[in-house]
Amino acid sequence: MSSQQSRRRFLCAGTSLIALPLLESAGFRRYCSASTAVTPPKRIVFLGIGYGVTQETWIPHVNERGANYTLPAGLAPLAKHKSDFTLVQGLTNKFTEEAHWGSTFWLTGANRFEAGAGFHNSISADQVAAGVLGKESRFASLQLNGTDPDITGNGHGPGLSLAWDVRGKPLAGLNKPLAAYHRLFSTDTTPIEQRQEMLKQKRSVLDAVLDDAKDLQRSLGQTDNAKLDEYFQGLRDIETTLTKDEQWQSIPKPPAPFSAPSSSLAGVDEVKLMYDLIVAAFQTDCTRVMTYRQPISSLLTSLGIRVAAHDMSHYSPGERLEASQRRDLVQSELLSGLIDKLKETKEADGSRLFDHTCLVFGSNIRNVHYLDNCPTLITGGGAGIKLGQHLVVSKDTPLCNAWLTLLQGLGVNVPRHGDSTGIIKDLIA
Repeated sequence: MSSQQSRRRFLCAGTSLIALPLLESAGFRRYCSASTAVTPPKRIVFLGIGYGVTQETWIPHVNERGANYTLPAGLAPLAKHKSDFTLVQGLTNKFTEEAHWGSTFWLTGANRFEAGAGFHNSISADQVAAGVLGKESRFASLQLNGTDPDITGNGHGPGLSLAWDVRGKPLAGLNKPLAAYHRLFSTDTTPIEQRQEMLKQKRSVLDAVLDDAKDLQRSLGQTDNAKLDEYFQGLRDIETTLTKDEQWQSIPKPPAPFSAPSSSLAGVDEVKLMYDLIVAAFQTDCTRVMTYRQPISSLLTSLGIRVAAHDMSHYSPGERLEASQRRDLVQSELLSGLIDKLKETKEADGSRLFDHTCLVFGSNIRNVHYLDNCPTLITGGGAGIKLGQHLVVSKDTPLCNAWLTLLQGLGVNVPRHGDSTGIIKDLIA
């Protein structure tokens, strides 16, 4: 029996809801029979804060290692969760020498100038995870983007996307909570027969394009064939999407756990709701892999801070430093609330959603233009890491060593990722 057939049996032949969220008496079951045992799936979410942190009040002292370190002031709101997250100090963007490109390569570890190219990127860690963890869920992965007005795509800040496909192309994201809400929970009212016909037409077009491309390939030289291979990969990605759409088109989406949000949310309110949607997406098993490029400029605005996000990252004593430290506190408060929700949400077997989720909170830069010692906080039990620690790795340890460790801990058995040189053994429980 194929994995999809097995899942459809799980879903009562595709005629019942995937999940029933927020039904405490039912213990939130993903299955049709209360007696059916389910092993909760593993999930991972990357929360990116593009402008770094306040080094002096966010990063622990390098000599305080292990569990008995002093929690920095910028992380004070996370005190009650201290035994359930680990801070990793010393991770570096090996190939990224310019901070204005840092966020682009946070999850990829790619060399921008590989093979003499003007720009080059590679697959991001979340998409490596999606290739394995995303096979059974409606969405292989979901990308959430903040609604900052100053997005440039290659700046200090969040950029266009944290997620990059196998060709090194950015994946589009959902820029507002309302868009994410509709993607997860809103029902397509188009008659199923019409949807089936639309998918059939798309596949017919795809097949025709593939045939033409294969005919063209026979007459091309080696260089052009290499370019055509990238084109074929794009077509294969489209085919994978179509196949998943075909498999899920007759299966209803789960009921929404709350009413549709306002379209005008920004700053603190936006982050709160996006965090709620992350929990809901994992709870209902709509997806098991997510990224959230968080808003910084609009976060500052919602706090009444008039310092620009870029200027804040170049802080010095005074208004800029105060803005940076206040930003850290608010982000820590929001993250603490998200961890609360992950701990409170029960799986079908009675365990916590937190126990099966790996959550990464961090930035591509430390502050200003420094790309060494990337702020990295990891929590949740999904990847089997040692929690409650302050871990200091050796100098020049690639950031991708952490991603490789998490991927393998999630059961994604890849030998390397990006510029990784190996796993971080001290991070494994």
